[in-house]
Amino acid sequence: MSNFFNYSSFPGIRPRSDVDAADVSRSGAARRIAADVVVAAGVLALFGVVAWLLPQINEPIGPSGVPSTVSDDLHLLPYYALRSVFRMFIALFLSLVFSFIYGLAAARCRRLRMVLIPLLDILQSVPILGFLSATVTIWMVLFPGSILGVEAASIFAIFTSQAWNMTFSFYHSLLSEPQELDEAARSMQLTRWQRFWKLDVPNSMIPLLWNCMMSVGGGWFFLTASEMISVNNRTYALPGLGSFVAVASEHEQLGKVLWAIVTMVIVVLLIDVLLWKPLTAWAEKFRITQNESVQAKTSLVLSILRRSGISDALALVGRPIADLMFWLTRPLGRTGARWPAAGTRRRALDIAFMALMAVACLAGMWMLVRFISDGEGFAEVGHAMVLGLITFMRVTLLTVVCSIIWVPIGVKIGMNPRISRFVQPLVQVLASFPSNFTFPFVTLWFIAWHIDISWGSILLMSLGTQWYILFNVIAGASAIPDDLREATRAFHLDTRQRWTKLILPAVFGSWCTGGITAAGGAWNASIVSEIVTYGHTTLTANGLGTYIANATAVGDTGKTIIGVAVMSVFVVGVNRLFWRPLQTYAERRFSVA
Repeated sequence: MSNFFNYSSFPGIRPRSDVDAADVSRSGAARRIAADVVVAAGVLALFGVVAWLLPQINEPIGPSGVPSTVSDDLHLLPYYALRSVFRMFIALFLSLVFSFIYGLAAARCRRLRMVLIPLLDILQSVPILGFLSATVTIWMVLFPGSILGVEAASIFAIFTSQAWNMTFSFYHSLLSEPQELDEAARSMQLTRWQRFWKLDVPNSMIPLLWNCMMSVGGGWFFLTASEMISVNNRTYALPGLGSFVAVASEHEQLGKVLWAIVTMVIVVLLIDVLLWKPLTAWAEKFRITQNESVQAKTSLVLSILRRSGISDALALVGRPIADLMFWLTRPLGRTGARWPAAGTRRRALDIAFMALMAVACLAGMWMLVRFISDGEGFAEVGHAMVLGLITFMRVTLLTVVCSIIWVPIGVKIGMNPRISRFVQPLVQVLASFPSNFTFPFVTLWFIAWHIDISWGSILLMSLGTQWYILFNVIAGASAIPDDLREATRAFHLDTRQRWTKLILPAVFGSWCTGGITAAGGAWNASIVSEIVTYGHTTLTANGLGTYIANATAVGDTGKTIIGVAVMSVFVVGVNRLFWRPLQTYAERRFSVA
């Protein structure tokens, strides 16, 4: 056999000797050491930045109180960027924890779902200024004499712009788990804790990750409102990119606004390279039936992490925690059926539970009616309802147009990893970029071209909310099983048949989730889109967003409550009558199970 293979006749092929193996071993060890050094340096830099920022976040409030403005010195832009990013990712972590707990409770307990999902609709509909006006005083009381109270209020405001779409995504992923995986989890007798980390989270990883990206984009959109808090005739300013842009716009300094935009683009690109691209490449292993024919996503950062020993270090720390949680959750029982058939006792409990919820809702409505019945409360409600109808028409038009534009684009990006690799950074920049940074330029454009803000506000709202639809459609398209894609090629389906038989049914549920969150985000965005200011110029459109913004700014609690209540009625009503039936149909008809 050795005579048969003559390696001299194959110049590029020769048997590996012990010296070659030693060279390969040494080069592999060198690469691993280099990766360890890079990862260790990155971790130390991260902890160093956090340690440097924490004392400044907990500074005491001076004799003059919380500052109402910030410096517009360009040299402070890197520091402002660090402060904004720090707030953003603390809020993102809290949103992720909230999504896991809230979504799991709503998906696994039928009675809780009857309350939690409508409550989530209401929370999504409450604008960020509504949360701020109700909570900023509470946070400052919890942290007296420290700027940490205002920081907590700002982080909470960013949290309210991030959490809801992530929770919706996780909840619907739990409801659409493939039946065979659910049966496998039950047959292996996994504990609740094991099922959560081995099935629930991996199954939801791709759509949840894309919604995390979108949540960061939503947080950037409301960055100015959360760093320059104007409630109850008071303004609390925190160092950050949002407050910097607000001050520069007030002073009509377009050059400084442009520098803030450049800083923002750099920040978004760094976050994409260091975080989102590695995570999206890592999450590909959770796709169902991935074939070798599909080009895998790559990331230099992920390659360095895999080559280093950080995974071994994390496993060393995480294994004792996992074992502890296994023994703690074992008494709670093993994974069983989702919801057994309702018997007489279960029906009686359901009736009692619904009666209790009905009494609570009626009591809340009665208290609200008594509150608004004083003076001209009912007239104000009627006026707010009319303004709500105007904003509702804007939101409807925005959702329809954005769906027509972004569904085909999202499908193209999600089903083609090569396009996704190049387009994702651009999409990240557009989605994560706070579009209200461009409002000063857009305001000048509206004035120069005599564009009515009543129509222009739709454009402003879409700049921050259209990405919910795009990101959810991308997630839905990228999660289409490869076997189904190969089947369409094997059956030689034409383009129309592929769209009607595979693509549209596969992304329909994701589009519903994106539509709900986009519409809710548009209602929220109306408070900063229907009234825009640049210097001494203010453009105002009739709508519920303007009504709430004006009431919050002057501290009119009655009008603020009325505006928030009317907005909640519109959002919950549309979700109940339109979006929920569509989602139920998608779960029943198009889920991969």
